[in-house]
Amino acid sequence: MALAALGRALQRGAASEVAWAACGSRALAAGLPSAAALGGARWLSGVPVHEDEEDHSRPTTPWVRSVISGVDLMRDARYNKGLAFSQLERDRLYLRGLLPPAVLSQEVQAERVMTNIRSKLNGVDQHTYLMSLQERNERLFYYCLMNHIEELLPIMKQPVTAEYCKGYSLMFRSLPRAMYLSLEDKGSVFSILKNWPERRIKAICLTDGQSVGHLGDLGVQAIGVPIARLALYTACGGIVPSACLPVTIDAGTDNEALLQDPIYVGGTHRRVRGDAYWELMDEFLSAVRRRYGSSVLIDFASMDYGTQSKLIGAYRGMFPMYSDAAFGLPTAVMAAIYAALPPGESLLGQRFMLVGESPRLTAIAELLEEAVQREDGRGTVLEARKIIHLVDSKGLVVRDRADAEHLEDHKLPYAQDRAPCDSLLEAVRQIKPTVLIGLSDDAPPHAFDREVCEALAAGCERPLILPLSRKSPDGRLEASEVSPADALAWTQGRALFADKVTSGSVALPGGGVRQLRKVDTTYVFPGLALGVMMSRSTRVREDMLLEAAKAVARRVPEEDRAAGALMPPTAALRDIAAHVAAAVANKAYNVGVATELPRPHDLLGQAHSWMHNPRYRRYR
Repeated sequence: MALAALGRALQRGAASEVAWAACGSRALAAGLPSAAALGGARWLSGVPVHEDEEDHSRPTTPWVRSVISGVDLMRDARYNKGLAFSQLERDRLYLRGLLPPAVLSQEVQAERVMTNIRSKLNGVDQHTYLMSLQERNERLFYYCLMNHIEELLPIMKQPVTAEYCKGYSLMFRSLPRAMYLSLEDKGSVFSILKNWPERRIKAICLTDGQSVGHLGDLGVQAIGVPIARLALYTACGGIVPSACLPVTIDAGTDNEALLQDPIYVGGTHRRVRGDAYWELMDEFLSAVRRRYGSSVLIDFASMDYGTQSKLIGAYRGMFPMYSDAAFGLPTAVMAAIYAALPPGESLLGQRFMLVGESPRLTAIAELLEEAVQREDGRGTVLEARKIIHLVDSKGLVVRDRADAEHLEDHKLPYAQDRAPCDSLLEAVRQIKPTVLIGLSDDAPPHAFDREVCEALAAGCERPLILPLSRKSPDGRLEASEVSPADALAWTQGRALFADKVTSGSVALPGGGVRQLRKVDTTYVFPGLALGVMMSRSTRVREDMLLEAAKAVARRVPEEDRAAGALMPPTAALRDIAAHVAAAVANKAYNVGVATELPRPHDLLGQAHSWMHNPRYRRYR
């Protein structure tokens, strides 16, 4: 009788509470614990639960044996469909009575989600609601994100994700959405990686929480950034969610408020640097290679730029590696430049001026230099560097400047042999750039004021202005060097313009409107990641980044380009990602870093076929 009852319970999948009615010799013969052996315990999900409070301190073994159905099915975000379970599924899967009687389609559920999101007062509340949906119903989460990407993309990126991370300790739920490693785990990282339930990991987004947008050091709370980033891998790039792993390295924090916060979920010690940090990173990356292979894409997020650069320099030959700061932004900038380039003109015929105090500015210069060299095979290193001019707080970067001996290493290759210029205005008047790019981090950005813009327009018929610095007061983004309205007014409406903030229409001084779209790395990284995975590339090379930039530029519709837009519509991000993936994979095969053989004949079709479909599936 007891065994028959147990069999029926297991067949039903009623693992949420299974009463083991086993006692005496028949139960012992069947291998079941007797009531006497358990001291009068009842069993909950296979774990003995005693009524005596004194027994709560006794150690027990968590043990669950279940068929996925009933309450357990509804609690599993991968399979839960909420009110979309059909009446037949509710009967077969023992859900009858656990849900209201209505059956809603996925489309109706999505509209319900969007209504809830639109009712929230700010981006952080919207992001919080959306991420809670991911923990309840994964397919509905990605369905909403994919079909409403224009509306939802801003709340999945900075500065909203930074503000969300700020309160992460308060909102933390004990659900395995990511992996957490600390300095105390040194020597055990490989065995800890085996605790993650998925074996076929293809992309890891890694942070140490040192540089989270405008908020700086948030320690372990920065894990919200990799989780959101990898959600965009799936929504925009179609990468299977189970292939993505967010990881945070908790090396401490220098945020005094977090160190004093009793509910902070990270280690309450100052940020550790030096050998201990690098040894843990080395052990982690070695463990990743041993566990998941050498074609896993490592994406660095919310980390100090210098730290990212050192890791990429040291391990780029070991994995395909990506960073928004080092690779994503330069690639997006190159896409805007390709889209703005008039037919028949070459990069070698342009004059580029890069203005600011950020080392990320030289990352743009380096990719630009690579693009000039590779254009029709005509450019050389010297020719490329001759048309790239840097301007910092002390003026034009030249060899004869008073502080030339103390120039930072990343500026030295672009120091020109020409007379010094102490101001941006003087540099613009002398060099007559066709492309003006601004990017600063902590230092106040150089203003592209009226005089600078007028001088720029005087030296070029149709200049390109890319002010890429931004500030985030109270969670709002603003372009720093110049506003689009001022830039267009001061160049008589002749300039092409794109920043990291503005999307929409801007009135031209002589009448009419200019269509603007912001320079965004989301055009780049989902497709790049998909292309790396399709080809199983062991590297991310500069020529692959340039192919990604060209693919993005080609997706700008001609009518949009004529109206002034330099980036494609965000509503088409999935299609853009497929074209980027095909271009990246094609280059990976051509240069011999692809290991997925044989090579597919139709890479674009392959990219579309690889993409995860978040539509609900029918259950038996």
